[in-house]
Amino acid sequence: MTSLPATRPEKRLGLAIDLDTCVGCHACATNCKEWNTGGISGPLTDVNAYAAEQHGVWFNRVFTYEVGGEGEAGRTVHFPKNCLHCENPACVTVCPTGASYKRSEDGIVLVDHDKCIGCKLCSWACPYGAREYDEVQGVMKKCTLCVDKIYNQNLPEEDRVPACVAACPSKARHFGDFADPNSTVSKLTAERGGYDPMPEKGYRPTSKYLPPRPGRRGAAPAATAATASLEGAGRFLKWVDRILTR
Repeated sequence: MTSLPATRPEKRLGLAIDLDTCVGCHACATNCKEWNTGGISGPLTDVNAYAAEQHGVWFNRVFTYEVGGEGEAGRTVHFPKNCLHCENPACVTVCPTGASYKRSEDGIVLVDHDKCIGCKLCSWACPYGAREYDEVQGVMKKCTLCVDKIYNQNLPEEDRVPACVAACPSKARHFGDFADPNSTVSKLTAERGGYDPMPEKGYRPTSKYLPPRPGRRGAAPAATAATASLEGAGRFLKWVDRILTR
């Protein structure tokens, strides 16, 4: 089985994903697919790409849930799912060939495809469903945190972020070093109560989820008052005001 680094990495690179601002547009998933298809894990294969039974390899998947019950208490939450680059990853320690490994310099968890035999033990060990089996190549693949992009000296420094972060239109994804208490991801995690999924498993994900904020539906009475002030306006202006104050 594969061993973890003897000492805790000085850097702990990961993502802070804001469930309050994610709009479920799938830009993170599609840009991730585009970048990594041509990167070190490429190609990210698809089977029957234009048929009803299409399936393939995706490092980011976005799920949508209705939570909180019905009525004003309910809300829609979009939940992006990708590798969390755990500090104690079971996917690494169960690997019989050393193909799955955790980098000692920055904590990123990767797969060496030349060593992978496609046994799928890592996918069974991962409770977060972050491993993908490439049935065309017969190996396991996963989010690399765009390691070939974040260290690319040919790119401007502001572009050295994972593809999913660069593409997010609502700024719901943040990249940085969790070992640095002054980094954006560390501050957001502290301010917003960032959490680990299934902490009882003890895998200690590096990446964190920022929980949705409480709803703001209490603003409805103000909208009613604003509409009342337009008694002399035409029907069109009233309609525009009603739409903008929802």
